[in-house]
Amino acid sequence: MILAIGDIHGCRVALETMINLVAPTPEDTVITLGDYVDRGPDSKGVIDYLLEFRKTHHLVHLKGNHECQMLDALTGNANYEFFVTPMVGGLETIASYGGKFGSIPQEHWDFIESAGIVYESETHFFVHAGAEPQTPIMQQKAKVAHWKRFYEAEPHVSGKIMVCGHTIQGDLPANLGHSICLDTCAYGGGWLTALDVETGKYWQTNEAGQSRTGHIDDLIE
Repeated sequence: MILAIGDIHGCRVALETMINLVAPTPEDTVITLGDYVDRGPDSKGVIDYLLEFRKTHHLVHLKGNHECQMLDALTGNANYEFFVTPMVGGLETIASYGGKFGSIPQEHWDFIESAGIVYESETHFFVHAGAEPQTPIMQQKAKVAHWKRFYEAEPHVSGKIMVCGHTIQGDLPANLGHSICLDTCAYGGGWLTALDVETGKYWQTNEAGQSRTGHIDDLIE
């Protein structure tokens, strides 16, 4: 199984519920599409959980724009002030670390800094936000991979299907055929979405511990 998980945004309960529901094995590949932090209630808990999970499973963790903004907050007061605005949601992240930005452990910074930009399988490729259609998959620029919006998605020259997050789709993931978006607003009373790209089955969980399933082909536009 190759399992892609959309934007988590501090929703540890939804993440744990998802992993318990899907029960990936150590032989499966689990790809998190970025945005582990901000807005939701437990960014620290999300990273703690993933650090433990990757000790026993094959985790590919990609970087989202919110991790980029969190790293930028280290570089100066202006970037820090932007990070803690309601639009970004950094205050919720800091609260999960006991209310002090300086309390974030180095292991968590290492996790964020080491996150990848893009990953590909034989049939799909995975980024946080989007890709340039004529640029080879492994040569995508970080700015595009972290920030491009899903409504700009086009078929990639490789013929592979793009799987991303970043652009909220409402309660259900979006399927354009050539591109799939899994951001279903886990932090805002919505759902965390995970997709097995080999079978097309998707799962959704939320902070209330609820779950539901569907098939991505039923959502093609």
